[in-house]
Amino acid sequence: MIKTVAAGNVYRNPKPHLRAIHAWHPSLICLSGTELVSTFDLGQGVESFDYHTCVSRSTDGGETWSVPLPLFRDPVTRRSTHTVRTSAVSETTLVGIGIRAYRDDPEEGVINRANLGYVESDIFLLRSENSGQTWTGPQIVTPPLVGPAFEMCHRIIELADGRWLWPTSTWKDWNGTAPHGMQAVAFVSYDRGVTWPEYLRVIDQTDRGVISWEQGLTQLPDGRLVGVVWSFEETTGKSLPNRFAISQDGQTFSPSRENGIQGETSKLLTLADGRLLCVYRRLDKPGLWANLVQIQGDDWINLEEVCLWQGAVSGMKGVRSNSDELSGLKFGYPSLVQLPSGDVMVVFWCVEDCLHVIRWQRLEVG
Repeated sequence: MIKTVAAGNVYRNPKPHLRAIHAWHPSLICLSGTELVSTFDLGQGVESFDYHTCVSRSTDGGETWSVPLPLFRDPVTRRSTHTVRTSAVSETTLVGIGIRAYRDDPEEGVINRANLGYVESDIFLLRSENSGQTWTGPQIVTPPLVGPAFEMCHRIIELADGRWLWPTSTWKDWNGTAPHGMQAVAFVSYDRGVTWPEYLRVIDQTDRGVISWEQGLTQLPDGRLVGVVWSFEETTGKSLPNRFAISQDGQTFSPSRENGIQGETSKLLTLADGRLLCVYRRLDKPGLWANLVQIQGDDWINLEEVCLWQGAVSGMKGVRSNSDELSGLKFGYPSLVQLPSGDVMVVFWCVEDCLHVIRWQRLEVG
């Protein structure tokens, strides 16, 4: 039922013999049947001081892509890096949610190697009213709870009732403090991103020493919300089976349960027929995989699983420090859209020939 019909690169460093440029964390937006926009991060390394988000466009359905350009110019003078996830909230309006990480220490990355803590940071919002040609902002976002830091794991989604949700996870500060644990939440905005006064608790496994991160969240045609998380046991440094939760009322979520997937960084797309497509980095087998899913009542039913890209074995195994293994992942962060034709476009980052590249695949889903 899932078949790859075309594939290629969104970005691959054209001259690696001259300069070190690697790519991570893409977002994909479909503007029409043939016009696509992808944003992704470029830098010498995943925590390098030149790390920033760029944008590239395709007018031929993904076959070719423009040279990436910086998404925006950050006006702050304090040394920092940023990462942004983008989405469409109308036919021509795009929105980007970003994190600016302050890099005061020239010998440190964004993550504390001793405790998974994060540097001081801001959350900000960008807007574009012309399909991503130009952007306004950054507008600083005031969180509805203390993180003290937050994970950049998802783009903004617009619900049928007009609310905007930003799925994220609470994260430790540099000293390792996290008063709410590291749980999966979603900021809520009732005024299209101007303010974010509330949050939803999606999945919280803090009481059993498990981090809930790299959340995927989507809305079903009947209005219910489905969230899925990568579960990570911090003491052992190992990933556990994925867990999911369902919200019937758009406010509260059911207790989480395993969904039969051994994966990390699972992202969800609601298809036109109401089924879900779940794409993730698989743990028990190498590669990027896709599962076709039916939500029946409160049950997650896996209908089919297919390997989309066969890469190196990669995942959190507890062999090295948690921070080093997180930074050393070899592929992941899929972003999905369904095209007017019914096909699904997926973009993700991966390592090929020692280069971090952004790849795309077009899937036929029967």
